[in-house]
Amino acid sequence: MKRDKIDLMSEAEKKQYYTKMVYRTFPVISLSLLFILWTNVAKGSDFPSPKETYDRLILLFERPIRGFTLFGHIKESLVRISLALAFNWTFGIAFGILIGWNRKAKAFFTPLFNAFRAIPPLAWIPLITLWFGSGEMPKILIVIFGSIASVVVNTQAGMSNVEKLYLDVGTVFSANKTQTLFQIAIPSSLDAIFAGIRTSTSAAWMVVLAAEMLGARSGVGFLITRGMDSIDMPLVLMSMIAIGIVGALLAIFTQIAERLLCPWTRKKESF
Repeated sequence: MKRDKIDLMSEAEKKQYYTKMVYRTFPVISLSLLFILWTNVAKGSDFPSPKETYDRLILLFERPIRGFTLFGHIKESLVRISLALAFNWTFGIAFGILIGWNRKAKAFFTPLFNAFRAIPPLAWIPLITLWFGSGEMPKILIVIFGSIASVVVNTQAGMSNVEKLYLDVGTVFSANKTQTLFQIAIPSSLDAIFAGIRTSTSAAWMVVLAAEMLGARSGVGFLITRGMDSIDMPLVLMSMIAIGIVGALLAIFTQIAERLLCPWTRKKESF
């Protein structure tokens, strides 16, 4: 049946179809090559092989570390970034709208914000630890500091670059300032806002792992530290793979959310 459909296609459609199929095989080829390279590198060296990494994964389910399996540690990390991102997406977007829309606010707050975002998030660790100790709050604050800037910057850029034509249309229809802001400026800036959301999600995932490696008792970053301390390289590599998979899934989820909330951002597939 599928072959019949292909036969009914024009030459241009057939070329486009086969090109699409070729490009769909590329991820499979790249992952296969990576697996082959991994297997060869592990031979005759201390680098963990795929089998050793898989066996360590099974062992982690049989003998959890600090009461958590791999999924438990991933959940702990995700809870931390969820709390941080909830704050960032609320305060960060509101602050970005303020300094992107109001010139006086931009002139007053931008120098302070630029100085704040120039400080690496891990540089806050000594002060945060001194003020809040070594519990969960410091880790969440570090994630907030490390991922809020991208939300603010992208939101500000979107609000500052609203098409003048859109604003003129609002003026023609006698829209007041509130209507112009909420019905014209913010909706037209959603693309930029979601770009900030995507970037902040990736940044939060990286920062929380770094924070967990510096003193957590759970989380994927903690697993890497535990593996390093006990010279358990399969545990380290297994944790790194988990980090990559979760990071990719977070990127996919934010992209799906953007397409659902901003359907006009969908683009035709390119080859």
